[in-house]
Amino acid sequence: MIARRKLFQLGLGAVGAGLLGPSAYAGPLTQAAPLTVGPVVQIAPEPDIIGDLLAAPEPKWLALHNIHTEEKLDAVYWENGAYVPDAVEALNKVLRDHRTGEERAMDLQLFDLLSALHAKTETKSPFQVISGYRSPASNALLAERSGEVAKKSLHMDGKAMDIYLEDVALDRLRAAALDIGRGGVGYYPDTKFVHVDVGPVRRWQGS
Repeated sequence: MIARRKLFQLGLGAVGAGLLGPSAYAGPLTQAAPLTVGPVVQIAPEPDIIGDLLAAPEPKWLALHNIHTEEKLDAVYWENGAYVPDAVEALNKVLRDHRTGEERAMDLQLFDLLSALHAKTETKSPFQVISGYRSPASNALLAERSGEVAKKSLHMDGKAMDIYLEDVALDRLRAAALDIGRGGVGYYPDTKFVHVDVGPVRRWQGS
């Protein structure tokens, strides 16, 4: 399972092979009218409906590079209609607070947002991660140093990331995030990153 999903960074272990999230089978099969043969009633399900139920959704994939720890991850995190636990665990580890080493479960919608950004920008590079999860202690430290760091940052809730792409212009990355419209987008042209989150839809520009 790990090899097929391409978990390439060091020290990222696997967990059980079960799936998180909704099952690909969401209810009973739609049935055609009963066909009576003698005393036996046979149910004939529609073949095309069965095919639709068994058809696997497109996998979702992410590639990340944490610029502070130099850890890299290239993984399919959604497959066969559900989140993949070992990939999600690995993503959480790469996105941990690099100052304290603390991890938390990141909001799964954030991964979906990055996957959508990957498709929209058509990047060939991993997302360069400046900041993923921030512990309250780390966030308080940064807020003391800069008035641009929110005291109740969504980074502390695992709902935000600060990123850039090596092969996509920063203003184009911002435009793509704004077009997707799934949360907050902060543009920091001087420090060269874009903040994305899955909180309320809003936009701002910093330094």
